[in-house]
Amino acid sequence: MKKHTLALLILFGFAFPGFSQDTTQKVITGRSNSLKQQKKPYVILISADGFRYDFAKRYHADNILRLASEGVSAASMIPSYPSVTFPNHYAIISGLYPSHSGLVNNTFYDRVRNERYAMGSKLKVADGTWYGGSPLWVLAEQQKMLSASYYWVASEAEIKGIRPTYYYIYNEQIGINSRIKAVVDWLNLPPAERPHLITFYLPQVDHEAHLNGPESPQVDHAVHFIDSAVNELQKAVKTTGLKDVNFVFVSDHGMTRVDNQNPIGIPAAIDTAKFVISGDGILVELYAKDKQYIKSTYDALKKEAVDYDVYLKTNVPPHLHYGVTDDWHNRIGDILLIPRAPKVFNLWNSKKINPGWHGYDPTVVKDMHASFYAWGPAFKQHLNIAPFENVSVFNLVSSILGISHPDKTDGNNKLPNLILKKKPNDKAF
Repeated sequence: MKKHTLALLILFGFAFPGFSQDTTQKVITGRSNSLKQQKKPYVILISADGFRYDFAKRYHADNILRLASEGVSAASMIPSYPSVTFPNHYAIISGLYPSHSGLVNNTFYDRVRNERYAMGSKLKVADGTWYGGSPLWVLAEQQKMLSASYYWVASEAEIKGIRPTYYYIYNEQIGINSRIKAVVDWLNLPPAERPHLITFYLPQVDHEAHLNGPESPQVDHAVHFIDSAVNELQKAVKTTGLKDVNFVFVSDHGMTRVDNQNPIGIPAAIDTAKFVISGDGILVELYAKDKQYIKSTYDALKKEAVDYDVYLKTNVPPHLHYGVTDDWHNRIGDILLIPRAPKVFNLWNSKKINPGWHGYDPTVVKDMHASFYAWGPAFKQHLNIAPFENVSVFNLVSSILGISHPDKTDGNNKLPNLILKKKPNDKAF
């Protein structure tokens, strides 16, 4: 299981026959790196969805552990709340908590637009008006540094009029070898055309952990696939001859086994004529059609609540950054129902509920914690660090690439100051 070849990578790729998906690379023409930016280093930001903080050691991802031992390893990385895929990928790339970026969940309701965002809707995902803040590729492009994305949340959207210079629309038909080749091809471009920021997303562990649970043989296999893919990627990048390429390996969240045999039903106190309901098994949000029903419904829910907590938007625990003062885009529900692990809601009367879930408060459920490893010439060596919030990855990458970000973000510079090498005359980042 530990020694995978490229032949196995081909087998465990993104092949889902029967679906017509756009597999062509998109290129924004007319751009080039400025002479100043051509001298900058490179960052390949890799995300393995659902790669829990302990998976590398638990399943012996020997290549990742070896590479990380040459650089930096975190005990874990703390995701933003809710600990789900879209909000956390965007938190990493924008430096904003979900409540501040406006991407408050994988699926949510917007009162002003009277419209739902859903990660399964290609039209919504590609609509840049849903996303607040400035992703790193937007800032890079604004500062005449080219970027590329082999998938990342919001990379298909035009945000502030900008997409990455090179990008793909998310699909699961392109095999891993082709994806690695595309990265190498980008890095072999002439300096004026070569991206310095590259994002690279891998979904396999999340898929298997949802379907089979985090301790399953299928997750073991998926972790080894990721381990082999990362190893092949870094070996392929070496063939370019570029000396200043840095790798940052992260995940968006962890995963835990839930009580999928005894889910929580829809509470009797919820009147769908009075509220719009949004959410999933880990977070249910109620949006009042008439504000006069909020208090009475909240009181009724509090009385009947078993195995879950009920909050008004005004009394959500502050550490979640998910209450009224943090709701910059007015997208958080008036009433929130949060199950206590390992419980989940069966919100839509599903016949089957997966055994693996994420989304819980990471300060309560350690299994929600994500992975962080980094290696390359910008990083100190043989360094182990304590857990930190994922919004600071934004600060880290912007520090390596020298990308300025004038707007307020939620991360800080403790992470780059701690793990990056500094030249004798460098000031703090």
